[in-house]
Amino acid sequence: MKSLFNTILYQPLFNLLIFFYQHLHDLGLAIIFLTIIIRLVLLPFFYKSAKDQAIIQKLAPKIKEIQKNHKDDISTQTQAMMALYKEHKINPLSSVLLLIIQLPILIALYRVFLRGIPGIVARPLFLGLIDLAKPNIFIITIAAIVTFWQTVISMPKTAKNKQMFLMPLMMPLWIVIILRLLPSAVGLYILASTLFSVIQQIIINKSLTLKE
Repeated sequence: MKSLFNTILYQPLFNLLIFFYQHLHDLGLAIIFLTIIIRLVLLPFFYKSAKDQAIIQKLAPKIKEIQKNHKDDISTQTQAMMALYKEHKINPLSSVLLLIIQLPILIALYRVFLRGIPGIVARPLFLGLIDLAKPNIFIITIAAIVTFWQTVISMPKTAKNKQMFLMPLMMPLWIVIILRLLPSAVGLYILASTLFSVIQQIIINKSLTLKE
């Protein structure tokens, strides 16, 4: 299993990172380009997830009606919900599927940054200034700000409960806590990936709005 993981994910990601590093001579830029490639490969999954979530938001009144009409019969309620999703060609688990797809990639990248890079790159610098082998307050701060932005634009417009309002504050806090313990190579990947998500979300939202 470990050998399969290395062959399918770890080694290709590691080789791609080294390819960019050899041409750009900057590990930070190599990480950014690697991030862009990964996000472009995953773009169809992100689009499907965003599209399904947008449709679910529009169906909120119908969903509430089903929940109200069948509150005493969970089985009938579930069947009615699945019929509604099928009618509108929605996969309610698309966001979960996206997380499942990303998880092994994140694990492979974590191994690349923590194990692969130190043995190959003598001075892991970004723009000749930031040591990517250590935590960096600048990268941590920008990553937290971009995470806040990404969380806000991803929230449903109809969100009213307190937990939804706290989410934009909690996510950046977790980012700060986690990145203080990790090399800034990981922080730079999260920053680049989240910034890509923001741009992607804006474009997808506009695309879905135009299709309406």
